[in-house]
Amino acid sequence: MITIMGLGTSLPGEPITNAKMEEIFSIRADWIDQIIGTKTRHFVVDLDDRNVKFQLVDVCYEAAVKALEAAQMKPEEIDFVVLSTATPDMILPATVNLVADKLGLQNIPTYQVQSGCSGALQGMDLAHRFLQSGEFKNALVIGGDVCYKYIDFNRDFKKMRSTEIINFALFGDGAGACILTNAPECPGIRIDKIVNRCEGVNREPGQMINWFGSHMDTEARDAKGKKLQVLREDYKAIETHVPRMAQEMIAELQATLNWPSSEVSHYLPPQLGGHMTDKIVNFLQIDPACAINIVADTGNVSNGLPYMQLEILASKMQAGEKAIGVAIESSKWIKTGIALSKE
Repeated sequence: MITIMGLGTSLPGEPITNAKMEEIFSIRADWIDQIIGTKTRHFVVDLDDRNVKFQLVDVCYEAAVKALEAAQMKPEEIDFVVLSTATPDMILPATVNLVADKLGLQNIPTYQVQSGCSGALQGMDLAHRFLQSGEFKNALVIGGDVCYKYIDFNRDFKKMRSTEIINFALFGDGAGACILTNAPECPGIRIDKIVNRCEGVNREPGQMINWFGSHMDTEARDAKGKKLQVLREDYKAIETHVPRMAQEMIAELQATLNWPSSEVSHYLPPQLGGHMTDKIVNFLQIDPACAINIVADTGNVSNGLPYMQLEILASKMQAGEKAIGVAIESSKWIKTGIALSKE
């Protein structure tokens, strides 16, 4: 049995309103309200002085410290660390090792997963498998992203393609972390099943992000001289496929564990944008009161969001209840799911 002992999250700076998004990026606030439905998000960059205030290591470290405190555990009790992100601070050293350094962790295994929205559950899947082996006892699992440290403020945002500018309205920065343990009779939320599956064969990516170093090089070109698009979001494909993939994942988990819908008290649906997540909840025929849906206030924090949902779940979940969470990554169509219970 693998149990979630403690959770912690970190959102940098003050909330960024849609009015501020219009001021800086020329994205109409009413358009964000009507089309995306996200009200606020957090950035590691200060939009007024254009300086990066936080790195990925900073938000991941803060989330890790909070998770350790919630678990009433000292860093030296951790046997290995897994960190998932799509936006590492640098190629090398890996951000997971920078976090381990700040925590004073020495002579333990560290792993970094390069992934997007599915990364949090992928990281938990790896840790879950390691703990099941019996070789380790306690794991620190972290997920975070800091997309906005790479913004080039010299760009003319008014000339950006709609498939690119939509990302600015959708995403936010932040991190989350959890402590997993295989210690018997440990209080907390039990992990009953994790599923992690890529379905991207012969399918166009739903999202693409090119990374060219410390900033996104807007003049970069391919071998044929064609200008590369920095960001691309196929929002229509995402609207079409994500609800179905989420439905399939929930059905698979329920069938595998023999959990009828009447026994599931809480759902953690995929977090995309405020309106789209509401549509997914409706498509899945989930009572909105049973869905932990926070993206409208946090922005899509990618690798950090499932931990933020889990933190809320931990505060609400009662003994005897069951929960199912789903995270879908459109980059190459990856679906992940987690089934949880509390004794």
